[in-house]
Amino acid sequence: MKLIIGNKNYSTWSLRGWLVLRGFDIDFEEVEMALFSTEFYDEIAKYSGAAKVPVLVDGDISVWDSLAICEYVNDTYLDGKGWPSEPAQKAKARAIAAEMHSGFGALRNEMPMNIRGRRKVSPSRDCEKDIARIDDIWSSQMKEFSEKGGWLFGDFSIADVMYAPVVLRFITYGVTLSDDAQRYATHVIQNAALQQWIEESQQDTSVIPEDEAGVDVA
Repeated sequence: MKLIIGNKNYSTWSLRGWLVLRGFDIDFEEVEMALFSTEFYDEIAKYSGAAKVPVLVDGDISVWDSLAICEYVNDTYLDGKGWPSEPAQKAKARAIAAEMHSGFGALRNEMPMNIRGRRKVSPSRDCEKDIARIDDIWSSQMKEFSEKGGWLFGDFSIADVMYAPVVLRFITYGVTLSDDAQRYATHVIQNAALQQWIEESQQDTSVIPEDEAGVDVA
């Protein structure tokens, strides 16, 4: 099984596909490609007509889209343990993950992931609403689960996979969170798998100008 990903400093969706595998200790081969290069489009076409990363290749099965990859991994390798076992919590976790997957457009556009950067932006009102909504999700979950494992539903799950890149965004742009939400963000950043991704992201010095939002913080 192999996972095709993009630049680790910038590619949030690649991180999600990678983290569901590494976070659950599943062996895989990693293939990293430079985003937006001619070679990228030539090579990614071998795996997916969508021409986007990540792509999971498992035998003759090819899965693109990070949430679809998470579901495939959950069904095939985790015996359903990627989601909470209790039905109501599982439904909530899926809703939270889907909200991240399809929403928060202003945040995505105005605060692209840039792990090695420390940047300042002036968020729009819509972006501020996105941040407030995410803070509310994290803080409400921590009120119930901060002492039961520290993840959004106690144990590490696909919901956490979906929000991990947001933690990195908030660090880059110096976003201030409520105490409960910050408790969650701190827990996420201490995860060994995520620390590995961060360390490896520093080894790639390439720059994607469209993802260098804002100005450097002195």
